[in-house]
Amino acid sequence: MPVIRHAESRRTETPNAVMTTLASPAQGGASQVVWRVDMTAGQAGPVHAIDAEQVWTVLGGEATVELGDDSVTVGTGDTIVIPADVTRRITSGTPDGLTAIVVAPAGMRAYGTTAPVDPHCALPDAGKLVPAWVV
Repeated sequence: MPVIRHAESRRTETPNAVMTTLASPAQGGASQVVWRVDMTAGQAGPVHAIDAEQVWTVLGGEATVELGDDSVTVGTGDTIVIPADVTRRITSGTPDGLTAIVVAPAGMRAYGTTAPVDPHCALPDAGKLVPAWVV
């Protein structure tokens, strides 16, 4: 039975948030990836799409989630299911920012962003990007 201790979690700092990997194929051999997102107030991720469904549960603060042409605000205790292949952007609320737990299938990849990508944060894979926190 794999147990991933807090000290074994991985932190990836992006320009917009800190992603802390809690379980992944490389951490516990998981077939799902679980990570924590911490965004300071007013931060916004890049517009992009993911080739797999993601489930976000807000632990603290709030965020505006833009999905395609729709937008919704989520707050502490809310869960949002973000479908695969839909353009999205997440902006943390003020003044508390956002803390969330995210679950997605291992192997998920991002695409469609025009923002520059730091190789520390994601690796190219067949025209898409594998975020460092899902490995």
